[in-house]
Amino acid sequence: MTTSQSMRRGLVATSAIAVATLALAACSGGETNPPAGDGGDNPVTLTVSLTQNEQTPNYYCGVELLKERLEESGLGFTVDLYPASQLGPHADRFPMTQAGDIDIDLLGGSELATTFAPIEAVDAAYAFDDVDHAFRWIDEGAADLFADFHEATGVQIVDGWFFGNRTFTTKGIEVRSPGDLSGVPIRFPNSPGFLANAAALGVDSPVSVAVEELYSALQQGIAVGQENPIPATHSSGYDEVLDTVVLNNHNVGLQFVIVSDRTFEKLNEEQTAVLESTIHEIRDENRICVEDETDEILDEYRSDSAYTVIEQGEIDLDAFIEKAEAYFADYYDGETLAAYEGIRALSD
Repeated sequence: MTTSQSMRRGLVATSAIAVATLALAACSGGETNPPAGDGGDNPVTLTVSLTQNEQTPNYYCGVELLKERLEESGLGFTVDLYPASQLGPHADRFPMTQAGDIDIDLLGGSELATTFAPIEAVDAAYAFDDVDHAFRWIDEGAADLFADFHEATGVQIVDGWFFGNRTFTTKGIEVRSPGDLSGVPIRFPNSPGFLANAAALGVDSPVSVAVEELYSALQQGIAVGQENPIPATHSSGYDEVLDTVVLNNHNVGLQFVIVSDRTFEKLNEEQTAVLESTIHEIRDENRICVEDETDEILDEYRSDSAYTVIEQGEIDLDAFIEKAEAYFADYYDGETLAAYEGIRALSD
């Protein structure tokens, strides 16, 4: 466990009975909270779900902080956390969020794109230059896209938290240019957006096994590499199988914090304001935590002779970026292309 984890990590005690109860509530569509009142007169239990496990910064420097601050606000909040996809894969969780049975979820653009296609652009390889670019787009350039998403789904994107820069990790494959990925079976998430990233980066033999099967696929050689932020790679134990880290940072991972209109209907004005402001204030804290965790893990890799770290200065980033931009200019059209071009327009 890294220093960042030991400082902030919290363990959630969740039971199969609790999950089953939530699933039953989702099926019934029933509401358990009373009508909105004032402050603590309106007790509300919020169910928060995310894909990441308890060892990742989006948990211990994200939703756990949200739980602590809301419950300490004196406004009647109780927050139940369900990490590690305990309430199901994202395809199942999003409809539950729309119904208000999951109150808050963290999902990426490619996951949300199955319901609202244009938001896929946020996960395009090299769409964002860096985290500052991503946050500037959220604050200055995303309003119309978020409003269209809300109109189409009944779910609001309150903010986006940094998940980490997605990088390649492989078993003995040193990647310095797109050509090094030709014929290499690299695992990508099984979504159109991420598989498009594979093509845009030069991966012509992508492996799209489910995340639950990834560790065994790496052990068995079905895939000889994968792409994820460093903290996610480490917390999932993929670095027990893989030994080469490629710091090409091809994707600024964002996890959108989403809340449905059904959930907001359960809150009074004061609770709504505190929920939104708390989500916003955690964004920068979470980013620092992700970056610190990434640096600590990379320092461990660099000091361990079992690992090879391909530094950015050793990588032809221009070749990757130019290949990706050319690919997406042709691949996207309509609203998705407009969203992609809007992101790139805010580049430094």
